[in-house]
Amino acid sequence: MLAKALRGSKGYGQWVALLVALFGIGFMYYLAQLQQGLTVTGMSRDVSWGLYIAQFTFLVGVAASAVMVVLPYYLHNVKSFGRITIFGEFLAVAAVTMCLLFIIVDLGKPTRLFNVLLYPTPNSILFWDMVVLNGYLLLNILIGWNVLEAERKGVVPPKWVKTLIYVSIPWAVSIHTVTAFLYAGLPGKHLWMTAILAARFLASAFAAGPALLIILCLVMKRISKFDAGEEAIGKLASIVTYAMAVSVFFVGLELFTAFYSQVPGHMYSLQYLFVGLYGQGNLVPFMWTFTLLAIIALVLLLNPKTRTNERTLTIACVAVFVSLWIEKGLGLVIAGFVPNAFKKVVEYVPTLPEVLITLGIWAIGGLILTVLYKIAVSVKEETAR
Repeated sequence: MLAKALRGSKGYGQWVALLVALFGIGFMYYLAQLQQGLTVTGMSRDVSWGLYIAQFTFLVGVAASAVMVVLPYYLHNVKSFGRITIFGEFLAVAAVTMCLLFIIVDLGKPTRLFNVLLYPTPNSILFWDMVVLNGYLLLNILIGWNVLEAERKGVVPPKWVKTLIYVSIPWAVSIHTVTAFLYAGLPGKHLWMTAILAARFLASAFAAGPALLIILCLVMKRISKFDAGEEAIGKLASIVTYAMAVSVFFVGLELFTAFYSQVPGHMYSLQYLFVGLYGQGNLVPFMWTFTLLAIIALVLLLNPKTRTNERTLTIACVAVFVSLWIEKGLGLVIAGFVPNAFKKVVEYVPTLPEVLITLGIWAIGGLILTVLYKIAVSVKEETAR
């Protein structure tokens, strides 16, 4: 089936070439980072997690969101999801791969990964994060490839595949729950030390991931003969609507808890995000962009007419994805370090090498996703004849 990824239109070839070029640029800067160390990034003693870990945190949610098509289809027999389940699983493969790559570049030296394997510490959340991420990646590769192969041959997938599918459902929830525990388990970071952090992570995941899947399905409808179907897109849009509403509600709960109770540590981080703190506020424009996009998304999604219109639904899904990337992929991670232990604000600004390495990893994820989707679409077009 891999041969199907080598054939395509001129536009397909140009898209792949662009992704390869971006990866090449990012890899060159990564080699420079290996030589010079993490000093080429904007991270410091005070802000030790930056753009890399922010992307990791966000993409874990995108990967976990595959469960939102797998669970209804296999447990509740929602047949309309049958055509897009494979695309949810392949999206998870690309997202988890990027997650692992962002961890590698954040470590500085890739060899440090072996410390987790050579000196396992089961009492560490980081150890379990490694287990669940790699396990989820393997599950989705095995499930997705075997289900697609069976579809191509017109046969029922092996029974053991269905067993893995049932295992993957709670596993999907676990990868983002464990990631949330990495943050919530740090008592010195007031913004992260909240009992609903895992719930916030899952709500945003179940909004951003399906929103991206809707966008991808609509793109495939335009550039190929594959059509996910109005019913499947409609049900996904409903999931995005409820998940986005809950995600925004959870952010509101954090704001109420911090400012009503006047807890300084929790309140300062949120002040820094929305109005600035001690004259510093690099993230303020981003957070108000998040607020505006979240409002636009909810208005378009809650209205049945705009939710069922492809154009306005696309706008809403883009707004959901970008807004949650800002809130979760930038605001939540970086603001956790503000203020520092000396009640001072140390601003974090990603450097050019950091941004280009990040773009390079996104390009790898995009390339993996493109190849897997090209194969899946080719198989579905063949079986539809």
